Amino acid sequence: MERTQGTGQTSGLDPSPAETSELLAAAGEFVGTLMAAHRDGDVLGHPRGDDLARQLLAARPPATPTPVEDALATIGSVLATGADNAAPGELAYIPGSGLLAAAIADLIGGVANRYTGLSAFAPAAVALEQGVLSWLTELFGLPDTAQGLLLSGGSAANLTAVVAARDAHASGDVGRACLYVGQHAHASVRKAAWIAGFTDAQVRVCASADGLRLDPEAVRIAIKQDLADGLLPVAVVGAAGTTNTGSIDPLDELADVAREYGVWFHVDAAYGGFFQLTERGRQLLTGIERADSITLDPHKSLFLPFGTGALLVRDRAYLAASFAGEADYLRAAEEEPPALPDFSALGPELTREWRGLRLWLPLALHGTDAFTTALDRALDLARWAAAELAADDHVEVVSAPELSILTFRVPGDDAAQDRALARIHADGHVRLSSTMLEGRVVLRLAVLSHRTSEDTLARAVSAIREAAHAAGALGGAADGGPTG
Repeated sequence: MERTQGTGQTSGLDPSPAETSELLAAAGEFVGTLMAAHRDGDVLGHPRGDDLARQLLAARPPATPTPVEDALATIGSVLATGADNAAPGELAYIPGSGLLAAAIADLIGGVANRYTGLSAFAPAAVALEQGVLSWLTELFGLPDTAQGLLLSGGSAANLTAVVAARDAHASGDVGRACLYVGQHAHASVRKAAWIAGFTDAQVRVCASADGLRLDPEAVRIAIKQDLADGLLPVAVVGAAGTTNTGSIDPLDELADVAREYGVWFHVDAAYGGFFQLTERGRQLLTGIERADSITLDPHKSLFLPFGTGALLVRDRAYLAASFAGEADYLRAAEEEPPALPDFSALGPELTREWRGLRLWLPLALHGTDAFTTALDRALDLARWAAAELAADDHVEVVSAPELSILTFRVPGDDAAQDRALARIHADGHVRLSSTMLEGRVVLRLAVLSHRTSEDTLARAVSAIREAAHAAGALGGAADGGPTG
């Protein structure tokens, strides 16, 4: 897109109205092709793209403009390689399906480029974001003192919560601080603790009563011992949907322990939190409303693009105590209305994108009922798959879905599970994953994409059964697998 700078024109980098229309039309056609691929395409089966990766590593930006069609062709070549985790058959890890409405919001937000770190610069833009955040705090039953903050993901949200908890309960004395987590806590929780100054020894990994969920009594015992040793218990971290199995820690009981000893109660609900929109989810997540902070990932269970996380804190004063700062060059920005927050004073970012728009626009265009329906369907599909697999003598369901994740094994040893996974992946339409439970490899199926249909899941179950029967025919029962 080559333009020469004319009289009165400030920059050749801004396209003319005609060029803008041309660019948006080309991008729109390209996006339409991507959407069709997401609806009907396979997760796997594309080349890894090693040769293309080598070419791109060696490439450098040109000095002169590249035609739009050539640039989009390069992007298309990239997207023709690797795994398409936005496809309906993505059942591995925690699927991230992405919504077109959120991408459009990003386009608008990027072009507008409004600064939302300080509310005085764009009060209405901050108010739009704050309105959605208030909806979130109300959804989880938090009081009027609560505050939400949109961040880049669950890792940033967990880190922000751990820092606030540290400052609330061990300010200036992190060397004696202790954090209490379960054996299935997400790796980002421990990473957050390390960044916040905790050593490995100060992160107490507490036992599980059933192999899946954090045992409140184990947490109580650990806190009592640490107090006796002159240490400072800071926070108990519960999971509202672990990544391994989707299991929910006993949130009410953990909240009791935290209140008993006056420590922070954080709930990592990055995966499972938005099931709060469903009736079943609200019952399963009882106790989450007692948390001092909650991590959510709209890029998981609200289907937004990657890079959208959220933190809810019961009392905004704790965020301000940890993250508010002053700078001489911000003197002119002190006229914000009291009702609007300065997001830069509540978290680690001073410069931040207008993240609220990518959450607000999909909710406005689709309505919350559409998200509730999609999440209810994920719960239904996971339960159907678990029942179908449990009825097969060649499949051992290791953990049934509490939310929308289930784990299972086929006949044979751990190596047999890996072979079965490769067989399931052979046609490329679906992708599962594996993990370790109680020292054994288990296969894992996670339903969360809003594009996953009954037909896709039936295809996955059929592939699992074929792999399980093949494993049985190879004599897996002799290796300790289930008999058929």
